[in-house]
Amino acid sequence: MHDMQAHATHPGEHLLTKIIATLGPACADVATIVRLIEEGARVFRINFSHGAFDDAAQLLGKVRQAAQQSGRDVGVLGDLPGPKIRVGKVHDAIVLETGDRVVFTDESAGVPAGDAEGELPARFATTYPSVIRDIDIGHRLLVNDGAVRMLVIDKLAHGGSDALAQALAQKSMAWRHALVCRVIVGGPVTRGKGINLPDSKLNVPSITPRDRECIDWALDNALDFLALSFVRHADDVRQLKGILAAHRKQHHGSALPVIAKIETPQALVELEGIIDQADGVMVARGDLGVEMELAEVPVIQKRIIRLAHDHGKPVIVATQMLESMIQSAAPTRAEVSDVANAIFDGADAVMLSGETAVGAHPVQVVNVMARIARRTGADISGASGGSGGAADLVYRSRAPMKLRESRYRTAALAHGVSVVVKDLGAKLVVNWSELGGGARYLSQNRLDVPILAFSSNRAALRQMNLMFGVVPLWMQRPADGHDFIRQIDQLIREHQWAQVGDPIVVVKGEPIGVPGVTNQIAIHYVGDVVRLRWRPKAE
Repeated sequence: MHDMQAHATHPGEHLLTKIIATLGPACADVATIVRLIEEGARVFRINFSHGAFDDAAQLLGKVRQAAQQSGRDVGVLGDLPGPKIRVGKVHDAIVLETGDRVVFTDESAGVPAGDAEGELPARFATTYPSVIRDIDIGHRLLVNDGAVRMLVIDKLAHGGSDALAQALAQKSMAWRHALVCRVIVGGPVTRGKGINLPDSKLNVPSITPRDRECIDWALDNALDFLALSFVRHADDVRQLKGILAAHRKQHHGSALPVIAKIETPQALVELEGIIDQADGVMVARGDLGVEMELAEVPVIQKRIIRLAHDHGKPVIVATQMLESMIQSAAPTRAEVSDVANAIFDGADAVMLSGETAVGAHPVQVVNVMARIARRTGADISGASGGSGGAADLVYRSRAPMKLRESRYRTAALAHGVSVVVKDLGAKLVVNWSELGGGARYLSQNRLDVPILAFSSNRAALRQMNLMFGVVPLWMQRPADGHDFIRQIDQLIREHQWAQVGDPIVVVKGEPIGVPGVTNQIAIHYVGDVVRLRWRPKAE
């Protein structure tokens, strides 16, 4: 039998919903990352908003060492920073009170906050001075994830008749545009705090010069996914995919999937176009919760997930899933319900951020998320032994609408597999998926059983880690379909993934290993002797 991966049974084994863990100081050693993989983490996120490329290179190297030690091909997601608008230079923290007036100007740097003589209101610059022109009277301006909230009450041009403008002019302050804001909710403001402008249409690029550096680094270091921040239009995704396509053409590389982060009200307006262009989406609830009414976020989450399913695209739910475990060794009951409900909604993956990057219990938090995912998944599939009441409330996707319309052969075959699995009560689906296409179509049908997807292509295996239900496994390309079934039967019995006599569904093509020719469904009972086809010797 060819060399294969060997895995011990563990809480994170064969989870249908995938777990993404963000890398950081709390999991910056190989041993901890190995533990995270054992507990169920299948994709690791590098957040380019923090640290230098040297830091990212060290983390990436440790993930690859841990993957080799654990015997798993795990994925790495690079999260682009995007044009994050922040408060400019501030000498000391300024504490704003409700009712205060504040001025934001389009100066680029070195601006003192407030007036030394106390005659003028606190005054701030931003890291993107040009946005001042895009903000109008009546718009909200939020600082520090909405902890400090302001309303724009006036917009000034230098030298105007407004008394405040004249006072600023007398101080010889070099600015062209300024906003006067009234503080609605006060609090401290310091340098570098994020600014959110939920009502404004900003003329800032989705892909910044810093993003381009991160894209080059991600390509040079063979990351598996890129997440695009501050997406507002489908063209933002097209621009990134154009950059990646040009690089692929020049270097004859493979495609790098783009995950569009949905985090602005503008993105919701063009949601279907964005999902259509992207390879996957992320429900970035952090910024959504700042820019939208909080009560809207759960509804938006469900809408994004359903629309992503219709397009056959994986969807990640992120932000504050087990936030209390940054300090605590146990989650709150509300957090457990939040994770479970995201899975009931149909999330392909759930993501941990600070919990694993800087938290005190990174291994425990992945263990908790895996246990929630396993228990919730069992209820969805009706295997929990309970009443099944919760499963009746689950959003169950049909074959993706876009694929039903396409009448594509492999998509139709994958939909047929879902029917066979239900009718037979199959324990597993097994697929040879050279580049991941067949595994993707099977995943899109949201089967209730694990899909063991075999390939000899390491890059394809790493990218399969974001697909719902797919368990990527490396195998040397079998000689033919009979050899493939013989090997998988032996592997399943060795690891007790099913019992002798259990039905499994095998999806493959002939000749095996050729991309795009998945054309066969076979029913196999574990332990059956596979009779190889007799061929007469050549004369």
